[in-house]
This record gives sequence, structure tokens and C-alpha cells, in this order.
Amino acid sequence: MKPHSIGRALGIGMRVAGRIAGQRIAGAPDRPAAATAAESRAAGQAAGQVTRGIARGIGGFLRPFRRVGGILWLEVMGAVFLLPVAVFAPTLWRARTSYAHGPDHRTFLATAGVMLVFLYLSASSFWRARRR
Repeated sequence: MKPHSIGRALGIGMRVAGRIAGQRIAGAPDRPAAATAAESRAAGQAAGQVTRGIARGIGGFLRPFRRVGGILWLEVMGAVFLLPVAVFAPTLWRARTSYAHGPDHRTFLATAGVMLVFLYLSASSFWRARRR
């Protein structure tokens, strides 16, 4: 089955289940014939309430995992942003004597700039993870 046909089948199933649930709630007997517009509307509303209830339940269940996952994501990204700082540190150390006017002046400035940006990104990521 293609993904869109699965979604279509689930949507049709939800509408049929909603119509049946609406009829059961209203106390109407099972009828295979087409429902009237009012019955259809009531069934749709019942299906919508069921769907909203399920979505709220799943959201409530996943909320703690979302928080922990967000904190973990920030800490992992903080570590990833520290990697360029570690990679560029030897270059900065070699070019340190040329920081003012030497032959490696541009190398020193570029390396220092890259390291500062990534150090800021790493520190802010860890800081945001700690605040959560």
C-alpha cells in the first residue's frame, strides 16, 4: 500500500467509527443506510472529540520525554560545537606569535574568529540545557 492510501483508509475508518460512536451515544439503532445531515454532523463531532482526547492523552504521555529529549539535544549540540574549537586550537597556538603583524596574521584572526563563534554556540547550548 502507498502511504497516501494508508492515510485515506485510516481517515475513512475514523469517520465510520465516529459515525458509529455518535449513533451509540445518541442511542440510535444501527442503520446501514446513509445517515441524515444532522446525524452525520453529530457523528463528526463525536469523532472529533475522540480524536482530540486521544491527542491530548498521547501529548500528556510524551511531554516528559519531549523535555528530556530537548535537554539531551542541547547537550549533544554543545559537544558538537566544541569539536571545531578543539580542531582549530593547534592552529591558533602556532599562529599566536603573528597575532599583530606577522606572516600568519590573517590565519590567527580567522582561526580566532571561528573558535569564538563555535565557543559561543557551545556555551549557549549548554547554558540553555541547564536552564531547562
